[in-house]
Amino acid sequence: MTTILLLASLTTLGYSLCYLAVCAASPWGRCRHCRGARYHRTTIGTRRDCPRCDGTGIQVRLGRRLIDHIRTEYRDGHR
Repeated sequence: MTTILLLASLTTLGYSLCYLAVCAASPWGRCRHCRGARYHRTTIGTRRDCPRCDGTGIQVRLGRRLIDHIRTEYRDGHR
């Protein structure tokens, strides 16, 4: 039982480290709302710019926001 828990913990840790490395190397990702199409369809069928990405089709990744938040908190704590 402990072997399974250890393996699950190491797998989760490895996945998290890989995701943070991707976020550090490439902070921009496709917008989840419009899926990178830059627009979304309204209920009547017309196209509108995506409100979440302002029509760019890309957003800052969640992991990159986390890295930036931790970096800011670290800097503010050491002043």
